[in-house]
Amino acid sequence: MIKKLVLVFTVLITMYGNGQEGTASPYSFYGIGSLKFKGTVENRSMGGIGVYIDSIHVNLRNPASYATDNLSYLNNENRPVKFTVGGSHSSINLEGASESDKTSSTTFDYVALTVPMGKFGFGFGLLPYTSVGYKLESLNDDNQIENRFTGEGGLNKAFLGLGYRIAKGFSIGIDAQYNFGSVRNSTIEYVYDDGIPTQYQSRESNRSDLSGLNFNIGLSYTTLVFESLELATSFTYTPESTLVSNNQRSIATITTNANTGREFVNDLIDIDLEALGLLETDLVLPSKMSFGLGLGKPRSWFIGGEYTLQKTSQFSNPLYSSASTSYEDASTISVGGFYIPDYNSLNNYLKRIVYRTGVRYEKTGLNLNTESINEFGMSFGVGLPLRGGLSSANIGLELGKRGTTNSNLIQENFINLQLSLSLGDIWFQKRKYN
Repeated sequence: MIKKLVLVFTVLITMYGNGQEGTASPYSFYGIGSLKFKGTVENRSMGGIGVYIDSIHVNLRNPASYATDNLSYLNNENRPVKFTVGGSHSSINLEGASESDKTSSTTFDYVALTVPMGKFGFGFGLLPYTSVGYKLESLNDDNQIENRFTGEGGLNKAFLGLGYRIAKGFSIGIDAQYNFGSVRNSTIEYVYDDGIPTQYQSRESNRSDLSGLNFNIGLSYTTLVFESLELATSFTYTPESTLVSNNQRSIATITTNANTGREFVNDLIDIDLEALGLLETDLVLPSKMSFGLGLGKPRSWFIGGEYTLQKTSQFSNPLYSSASTSYEDASTISVGGFYIPDYNSLNNYLKRIVYRTGVRYEKTGLNLNTESINEFGMSFGVGLPLRGGLSSANIGLELGKRGTTNSNLIQENFINLQLSLSLGDIWFQKRKYN
């Protein structure tokens, strides 16, 4: 297990060393960026559902999973220590009313570890919460660049959770989540004289350093019905919380190298945000709750659904506001599941593979030019068992679209490829004899 962890951490460090872009979505321009999916590749491959909990896969969507006694994949009473790490690559085709373009991004998605301790279990890890990454241009009537918008950064989430098994099949858990990161953006305004760009352009730069604590509470109940079928239910609730944002703003005149695009600053003025009451602001993170229900046969198949509601209408960002931007309550409906032809097959590896699929429909909560920005995704995936039966490599593929071309907006048609390792090892053996 230690050798596996060293290898995974080496790969993770290499990913960071090569750099990564968290998103390439133009919709990350708004708020504090595009929300990242909180879950594993296994969850995403089943439409994003988190209601299913077993003994060998980490479930990041419900902290009650840390203490689950669902041993449907094991032939003994020892729960394994579980480690998981994942990343993804997204290819996006951007469609406007009359033009289209392509972009892509690669991102590290999560790293987490859960450890069982009798009726208790705890987990900790790190994952992105939001991502900002866009390069946008607006044109004037002469088809010349009028404004150029760029942004980068986002928030990360470090979490520490504890679960407790109240009774057989019934667990409760709580995550303490610390959110931290920065959002940086700039706007360049181009000025023309008789159709010719002037020597100097003006640039406004903003930076917000954000931090704050929130909690996520979860319940999970699993029981056998009709002798061989397993009923699974889940509930999670994240109360409203606040992020503290320390802000900076500057105005500069710049010149741009026509060949390289490199910017040279001539005059720089720092804006006194304290006088405007914007030096330190509070951002409200809205409450969120989800309900899940599913039915399946252990080690064979499962199908479930989940509904998530988030009070995004309560979100506010006093530093960045626009008359054309508003927020409404967000919601997600997800349906998905898996199928294993023969979990115990000794001579046919393909029969031991976990085949996953699902669909989801999401109202993101963002409203632009009176148009709701919605998202649809259809996912597929496989779990490839590794030696020992407690570990697997997971591959997921998601096809979908976000946004609309109405009201001069942009529709994103995306293909997401996700990869992860889920590693399990039994550290604590339950004694059979005293």
